Amino acid sequence: MILCGELEPGQAVTIQGLVQELDAGMTPVREAIRRLTAENALEFLGNRRVCVPVLRADDVEELAFARLALEPQLAIWAAEKIKPEAILELEAVDQEVNRAIDRGDVRSYLIQNYRFHATLYAASEARTTVALADTLWLRMGPSLRVMGGRFGTATLDDKHADAIAALRRKDATGVGAAIYADIAQGFDQIRSSMS
Repeated sequence: MILCGELEPGQAVTIQGLVQELDAGMTPVREAIRRLTAENALEFLGNRRVCVPVLRADDVEELAFARLALEPQLAIWAAEKIKPEAILELEAVDQEVNRAIDRGDVRSYLIQNYRFHATLYAASEARTTVALADTLWLRMGPSLRVMGGRFGTATLDDKHADAIAALRRKDATGVGAAIYADIAQGFDQIRSSMS
């Protein structure tokens, strides 16, 4: 829900509300909220109140720095280890990304875009760095959904095809450069949506 922006920035999150919405038990919901708060995907406001963080311009710059430092390196490591069947999976996921863009389906775009990056990074076998990247993605989800809601999918572009082409050439540096460009253009869109 957070990753796909189903919870909006600033929205209050309650255990009781999630128990009802998810038809889940109180203990797993409480534990999920605790973990997501520890990962900064949710924000504890005191007096037992929790909400989805609202990203400020400073937060965006910090997240851009972290993602641009970590994710291209994950892509390089992945390119050195990736198996042919994982490249085929990335192509299939990228087709889903493109279909979501064509349909104007922001939610599906967010899911498939994350899936593309997660699949690529998993090939790196760098579990600690992948976990850090996942935490950064959780911080971005709600704001990306708001941006997509404002501007639609027509402005969404990606460099996934460039990354796949570089993977096929066994060009690890090229994969890293494509992922860097993909993330950088996404942050450019976020910055313009905030102004």
